[in-house]
Amino acid sequence: MTFSIAGLCPRTLELGCALATSSMASGARVPFVVPGRGVILSQARSDPTLGMLGVRRLEAGCTAKETVADMVSATANAAWRQLAVVDQAGRVAEFTGPQCMAHKGAHVGKGAVAIGNALANDRVVAAILEGFEARPDRSLTDRLIMALECGLAAGGEPYPLRSAALKVGRPGIPFPVVDLRADLSEAPIAALSKLWETFEPMAEGYLQRALDPANAPSAEQIEGQMNF
Repeated sequence: MTFSIAGLCPRTLELGCALATSSMASGARVPFVVPGRGVILSQARSDPTLGMLGVRRLEAGCTAKETVADMVSATANAAWRQLAVVDQAGRVAEFTGPQCMAHKGAHVGKGAVAIGNALANDRVVAAILEGFEARPDRSLTDRLIMALECGLAAGGEPYPLRSAALKVGRPGIPFPVVDLRADLSEAPIAALSKLWETFEPMAEGYLQRALDPANAPSAEQIEGQMNF
């Protein structure tokens, strides 16, 4: 009961993912970003331990294909799981177990993959990827949100959505530069979009506070840019 997108920006080399689902707090279980290495989605009766394994495999230098293969082989419950990985080279791999609920599937693009299960129709996953690819000039974060919006417009899930999440990593920075979640909302994709609209003008200031605190703006200076 989740639809999601993972992708690489060839201009900035940022990697990220976004998802929406009818379950609560999906951002705590499904998305994993390893800056400079890759991004992982572990969904459909989600098992975060598979995502954690994927992180270790990417950190060890495995490709997307090798990482997904190791995740599948590590569990006796692979039939219930849906997995996807994009690595820093833009290679993509995905797996959808036979026990995942229909409508289900994956669409692979250049350095991107959309996956979903328990969807309203067979059009949703393709629409997600189309949304991601529609504006390559936009930031990766914008494109990830646009992908979710297109998936929702194509039908989304047959159940009310409750949560959405977004993570983006940048090479050379050991933590996600964007990590936003709407954990319980009647319109979680719209809520996530609003969170990004608010946080975007502050993001670089908070990043500078982590990397170069002596020369970083104050919290008051950063939050003075908030866009409510």
